Amino acid sequence: MNLKNKRKLAARALGVGANRIKFDPNYLEDVEDAITRADMRSLLTARTILIKSIKGTSRGRARIKHAKEKKRGKGKGSKEGKKSARQGKKELWVTKVRAYRRYLKVLKDRKEISNKVFWSLYRRIKGGQVRSLAHLRSLVEEEKRKQV
Repeated sequence: MNLKNKRKLAARALGVGANRIKFDPNYLEDVEDAITRADMRSLLTARTILIKSIKGTSRGRARIKHAKEKKRGKGKGSKEGKKSARQGKKELWVTKVRAYRRYLKVLKDRKEISNKVFWSLYRRIKGGQVRSLAHLRSLVEEEKRKQV
Protein backbone atom coordinates (compact mmCIF):
# COMPACT_ATOMS: atom_id res chain seq x y z
CA MET A 1 0.00 0.00 0.00
CA ASN A 2 1.19 3.51 -0.87
CA LEU A 3 1.00 5.84 2.13
CA LYS A 4 2.81 8.79 0.55
CA ASN A 5 -0.30 10.99 0.48
CA LYS A 6 -1.23 9.94 4.03
CA ARG A 7 2.24 10.99 5.16
CA LYS A 8 1.76 14.41 3.51
CA LEU A 9 -1.67 14.82 5.09
CA ALA A 10 -0.32 13.89 8.51
CA ALA A 11 2.57 16.33 8.09
CA ARG A 12 0.17 19.18 7.23
CA ALA A 13 -2.20 18.30 10.06
CA LEU A 14 0.55 18.03 12.68
CA GLY A 15 2.67 20.94 11.43
CA VAL A 16 5.89 19.02 10.81
CA GLY A 17 7.86 17.93 7.75
CA ALA A 18 6.79 14.79 5.88
CA ASN A 19 10.14 13.14 6.55
CA ARG A 20 9.51 13.32 10.32
CA ILE A 21 6.27 11.30 10.14
CA LYS A 22 6.58 7.61 11.07
CA PHE A 23 3.73 5.11 10.97
CA ASP A 24 3.53 2.14 13.34
CA PRO A 25 3.86 -0.91 11.04
CA ASN A 26 1.33 -2.89 13.12
CA TYR A 27 -1.49 -0.39 12.46
CA LEU A 28 -1.01 0.54 8.79
CA GLU A 29 -4.67 -0.34 8.05
CA ASP A 30 -5.81 2.37 10.49
CA VAL A 31 -3.55 4.89 8.75
CA GLU A 32 -4.98 3.87 5.39
CA ASP A 33 -8.55 4.41 6.66
CA ALA A 34 -7.77 7.90 8.01
CA ILE A 35 -8.85 10.58 5.52
CA THR A 36 -9.16 13.79 7.55
CA ARG A 37 -6.83 15.94 9.60
CA ALA A 38 -8.84 15.06 12.70
CA ASP A 39 -8.24 11.38 11.97
CA MET A 40 -4.49 12.05 11.79
CA ARG A 41 -4.54 13.90 15.11
CA SER A 42 -6.43 11.07 16.77
CA LEU A 43 -3.90 8.56 15.40
CA LEU A 44 -1.14 10.70 16.93
CA THR A 45 -2.77 10.49 20.36
CA ALA A 46 -3.23 6.72 19.86
CA ARG A 47 0.55 6.51 19.17
CA THR A 48 -0.11 5.00 15.71
CA ILE A 49 1.62 7.98 14.12
CA LEU A 50 4.94 9.03 15.64
CA ILE A 51 6.87 12.23 15.03
CA LYS A 52 10.63 11.78 14.79
CA SER A 53 12.70 14.27 16.73
CA ILE A 54 14.79 16.88 14.91
CA LYS A 55 18.40 15.98 14.24
CA GLY A 56 20.57 18.98 15.04
CA THR A 57 24.24 19.63 14.45
CA SER A 58 26.30 17.84 17.07
CA ARG A 59 28.41 20.08 19.31
CA GLY A 60 30.57 17.16 20.44
CA ARG A 61 33.60 18.07 18.34
CA ALA A 62 33.25 21.73 19.28
CA ARG A 63 33.21 20.80 22.98
CA ILE A 64 36.40 18.74 22.61
CA LYS A 65 38.12 21.58 20.73
CA HIS A 66 37.09 24.10 23.38
CA ALA A 67 38.44 21.85 26.14
CA LYS A 68 41.77 21.57 24.31
CA GLU A 69 41.98 25.34 23.89
CA LYS A 70 41.30 25.86 27.58
CA LYS A 71 44.03 23.39 28.49
CA ARG A 72 46.69 25.26 26.52
CA GLY A 73 48.77 27.81 28.36
CA LYS A 74 47.74 31.40 27.87
CA GLY A 75 50.24 32.80 30.32
CA LYS A 76 52.98 35.36 29.68
CA GLY A 77 55.40 32.75 28.32
CA SER A 78 52.98 31.49 25.68
CA LYS A 79 52.24 34.88 24.16
CA GLU A 80 53.89 35.66 20.84
CA GLY A 81 54.03 38.97 19.04
CA LYS A 82 53.43 42.48 20.32
CA LYS A 83 50.59 43.43 22.62
CA SER A 84 49.04 45.26 19.66
CA ALA A 85 48.97 41.97 17.71
CA ARG A 86 46.45 40.52 20.17
CA GLN A 87 44.36 43.66 20.56
CA GLY A 88 44.64 46.49 18.06
CA LYS A 89 45.81 49.95 19.10
CA LYS A 90 42.60 51.54 17.90
CA GLU A 91 40.44 49.05 19.85
CA LEU A 92 42.44 49.86 22.97
CA TRP A 93 42.07 53.60 22.35
CA VAL A 94 38.31 53.35 21.80
CA THR A 95 37.71 51.40 25.03
CA LYS A 96 39.83 53.87 27.03
CA VAL A 97 38.16 56.95 25.58
CA ARG A 98 34.69 55.50 26.14
CA ALA A 99 35.52 54.84 29.79
CA TYR A 100 36.78 58.41 30.27
CA ARG A 101 33.72 59.89 28.60
CA ARG A 102 31.39 57.71 30.65
CA TYR A 103 33.08 58.92 33.84
CA LEU A 104 32.80 62.55 32.71
CA LYS A 105 29.10 62.11 31.95
CA VAL A 106 28.48 60.66 35.42
CA LEU A 107 30.19 63.67 37.00
CA LYS A 108 28.13 66.06 34.89
CA ASP A 109 24.86 64.26 35.72
CA ARG A 110 25.70 64.45 39.42
CA LYS A 111 26.35 68.21 38.95
CA GLU A 112 29.91 67.79 40.28
CA ILE A 113 31.31 69.63 37.25
CA SER A 114 29.82 72.41 35.14
CA ASN A 115 29.04 72.13 31.46
CA LYS A 116 32.01 74.33 30.60
CA VAL A 117 34.44 72.12 32.54
CA PHE A 118 32.83 69.03 31.03
CA TRP A 119 33.52 70.20 27.48
CA SER A 120 37.05 71.39 28.20
CA LEU A 121 37.92 67.94 29.66
CA TYR A 122 36.02 66.21 26.85
CA ARG A 123 38.23 67.96 24.29
CA ARG A 124 41.37 67.08 26.25
CA ILE A 125 40.32 63.42 26.22
CA LYS A 126 39.80 63.58 22.46
CA GLY A 127 43.20 65.19 22.01
CA GLY A 128 44.91 62.35 23.87
CA GLN A 129 46.05 64.54 26.79
CA VAL A 130 44.50 62.21 29.39
CA ARG A 131 46.75 59.27 30.29
CA SER A 132 44.43 57.26 32.52
CA LEU A 133 41.28 57.42 34.62
CA ALA A 134 43.40 58.39 37.63
CA HIS A 135 44.89 61.24 35.59
CA LEU A 136 41.38 62.33 34.57
CA ARG A 137 40.32 62.37 38.23
CA SER A 138 43.30 64.60 39.11
CA LEU A 139 42.39 66.95 36.24
CA VAL A 140 38.81 67.13 37.54
CA GLU A 141 40.12 67.99 41.02
CA GLU A 142 42.31 70.73 39.51
CA GLU A 143 39.31 72.22 37.70
CA LYS A 144 37.28 72.13 40.92
CA ARG A 145 40.07 73.97 42.78
CA LYS A 146 40.25 76.60 40.02
CA GLN A 147 36.52 77.30 40.37
CA VAL A 148 36.74 77.89 44.16
